[in-house]
Formats: sequence, structure tokens, C-alpha cells
Amino acid sequence: MQDIWFRPLVWTDYRLAVIFTVILPIIFLIWALLQKVESIQRLLIIYWRVASLLMITVYLMIASWPIAFITSFAARILIAIALWFWVDLNDEIKDLPQSLLKLSFTAWRWAVTIYTLIGAIAILPFYSCVLTEGAIKQPFCEVWLEAPWQYKAWMHPNLAPGVLGFFGIVGLVFYVLYLAYFLFFRLGKQGRSALEQ
Repeated sequence: MQDIWFRPLVWTDYRLAVIFTVILPIIFLIWALLQKVESIQRLLIIYWRVASLLMITVYLMIASWPIAFITSFAARILIAIALWFWVDLNDEIKDLPQSLLKLSFTAWRWAVTIYTLIGAIAILPFYSCVLTEGAIKQPFCEVWLEAPWQYKAWMHPNLAPGVLGFFGIVGLVFYVLYLAYFLFFRLGKQGRSALEQ
């Protein structure tokens, strides 16, 4: 494959995504469960609902479908919003007694927010991969597909990319339906309170 100067940056982004958006939230959720800190548990449950769009994106990228660039951007923006949107959870977390969990979780929230917003900006130049027919096959765009293809080789070696892409589309349909339900029905009723989440 043609040498792309930003390939190491793309792979670094995927590695950071695994650390910041998968491993650390799992650790914090287990930690919050053990410490019985409900506000952090609730925020992380909301986080996982929103962040599931990242996994959907991986499956769309495995199938080399250009919509994956749109879902990647959307996932990053939605994660940053979801981590700070809930007034009641923000207040509860702020009022928690000082502890290593509170300090670590707050640092992670800020780090993920900064990481996802920078990532959203960084993926904007790749919108030509969506807008230009056949561009997804160009090395400039394909570099973003290499890590998902590697994931496929490890986790789903016997499934065709189109089948995995189909699962991604099904997941995306459910995600969009739930998001629309939340925006048009629940948000007006509950506002920025996570009590009904």
C-alpha cells in the first residue's frame, strides 16, 4: 500500500481510542460499582449508550462504507456532549467527597472530551472520502480502514466484510431511532436531568 505520511497518526488515534473510550471507561465503571458511586455509574451507562456509535463505525469501516466517516465524526461530538450534558450528574459528581475515583474520573472526562473534539476536527479533511464517488478506495481514505480491517482479521476472520457492514447498518438504524426518540420525546420532558435515564 502506498506510503501515507499520516498513517502513524491514524494508528495512534485508534490506539488512543481503545485506551480512552473502551479500557478506561470499563475500569471506571467497575470501580464505581465497587465504591457504590451511583452518579458515576449513571454517567458511564449513558456514556456507553452514546459511545456504541464508535463500534458501529468500526463495522461500517470494515465494509468500506463511506458513511463511517460521518458516524465517526458524530460519535466524537456526541461523546463530548454526553459527558457534560447532565446538570444533575455534574452537580452530584462535583459534590462527591474527594477521592482517587473522583479525581481520576474527572481527569478522564476532560481528557476524553479534548481527545474526541480534536479527533472530530482531525477527521473533517477526510469528508472527501464520503462526498467523492470511489474516494474510499484511495490510499488517503483507506488508511482509516486499516485498523478496522485488522480488528476483523482478529475477531471475525470467517465473516465477509459486507455481512459485518450489514450488522453495522442495523446497529446504526437502532442508534438513530433511539437518538431521535430521545431528542423529540424525552429531552423535552426531562431536560438536562439524567434521572429518567
